[in-house]
This record gives sequence, C-alpha cells and structure tokens, in this order.
Amino acid sequence: MTPVTAGRARPAHVRRRRRFSAAAPSWLFAAPALAVYALIVLYPAVAGVVYAFTDWSGIGRDMSFVGLENFRTLLADEQAMGSIGNTLLLTVAIVVVQNGVGLLLALGVHVKLKSRALLRVIFFAPVVVSPVMVAFLWKYIYNPDPSAGLNGLLGLHVDWLGDPSIALWSIAGMVVWQNAGYSMVIFLAGLEGVPRELHEAAMIDGAGTGQRFRYVTWPLLAPALTINLMLSTIGGLKLFDQVFAATNGGPGYATETLSTVLYKQAFVFGKFGYSTAVALVLALFVAAVSLIQVSYLRSREVAV
Repeated sequence: MTPVTAGRARPAHVRRRRRFSAAAPSWLFAAPALAVYALIVLYPAVAGVVYAFTDWSGIGRDMSFVGLENFRTLLADEQAMGSIGNTLLLTVAIVVVQNGVGLLLALGVHVKLKSRALLRVIFFAPVVVSPVMVAFLWKYIYNPDPSAGLNGLLGLHVDWLGDPSIALWSIAGMVVWQNAGYSMVIFLAGLEGVPRELHEAAMIDGAGTGQRFRYVTWPLLAPALTINLMLSTIGGLKLFDQVFAATNGGPGYATETLSTVLYKQAFVFGKFGYSTAVALVLALFVAAVSLIQVSYLRSREVAV
C-alpha cells in the first residue's frame, strides 16, 4: 500500500455502509417477526374492534356502522347474559378446585418416593391430550346408562351432562381432571425452590408439619400461586373446546359460555358484527380481571 493510498480517507458512502451494518442487527432481525405478528395478531384484533360497531354478516364487504347497537343487544340478550353467569361460576370452580388438587398432587410427589417420577408423568399426561378428545372421553364416562361409565362405577343413575342442575359442574370436573397436572408442575417448581434449611430450622424450633407448611412453604409459594391463578382464571373465562364438544352449551343454555355464544352468533346465525362485540367484551373483561388479579397477587409476593 502506497503512502498516498494509506492516508486517503474512505468515501462517505463506505463509512455510512459500515455504520448501517453495525446498527442493523438491532432491528433487522426483529423486523420479520414483528411483520408476521402485525399481520396475524394486530390486524385481526384491530379489524375485530372495527367490526364490533357494524352489522357485518361475515359474507362480502357490505356493512353499516351501527354504533353501540351490538352492545345494547348484548345487554338485552338473555342467552348472552346467562352465559356470563355460567362463565363466572365455571371459572371460580375451576380456579379453586384445579389449584387445590394441583397443590395436593405437588405435595404428594415432592416427597422422596421411588415412584415419584412415574407419578409426575401420570398426573401430567392429561395436559397433553387435546381438549376435544378429553371431552369425548368424559362423554363416555358421564354416560347416563346406569351400567356404564361413572354411573356403573358408583352405582348411580345420573344424567351428568343432561341435567341442567349439574351439567356445568360436570364440565368443570373434566377441565380440572385435564389441567390439574399443569398446576401441579408449577407448584412443584415452587416447592423445589424452598430452601431445605428453613424446614430444618423450623423442625428444630418444634414446628409440626402443618406449621411448617403454613409459615414456611406457603409464603414461599406465592410466585407459583400467582402464575397458577392467572392461567386458570384466563383459561376458565375463555373456555370453549370442552363445552362445545361435550354439550354445545346445553341442555338448553345450562352450560352456555361467552365463547360458545360468540361462536354461534358468528358461524350459526351469521352475525359477525354482534359476535365480535361479544368477543370484545370478553377480551376487555379478561384483561380487567387479569390486571386486578396480578396487581393483588404481586403485592402479596412483595409483602411476603
């Protein structure tokens, strides 16, 4: 290299290209993922909000702006309002029972048993099964025939899915059966994080098993409890698969949820505008409940 060439400054476009190459990875790598996210998630979400204020039938582009008419219809719709009550009852039952069972299972397989690895797999196995397959399996278990399924096992004659007074709780039972293992795994992760030294110190101080759980284990399970309550609450509020496959909202409207109502309004009655209004209300309700719940639970973690 000659002295003249060595002392010559690089052209401006070369310097700009080098600066661009150094800064590009910070946003270029994320750009394809953001574009896909915007196309698949953001655009349908924004379009749904727009359709909620129209009378779109789901076919063609003919639609009219109707303002808040869809929401007024929702408030006057007995089926939809009844489904809100069913959704809340179902969610409360799922949250309480699923997390209670999950915690008991986690405590059971956390002890030193030779078969605890096998038990963990068995308890978690239903989680990986399709919710629709679970619904069809439990439709057989809930067979009203007194010689088959749960009736045959218990010697009963109960129409588990056909009796309006117990059909909703039967749905809750199958959901808990499938998802209790998921809660168990999260609680188990929390139990693994509890320092053994704290239990040993409590035992030296004379604390019994119940006292050690109440004053040592339970407070330190707060993060795991937060996650489990959040997931089970959101899952209960938007539950659709098991209800649709097992009862389709019946008998009558006994197991109708907001998710099944918006599905039927869209794909059975062709009222896409109204169904998106129901979906918008459901989404806002889930978001509000989740924010309130996580704020309280996080504050409890800090207090602990």
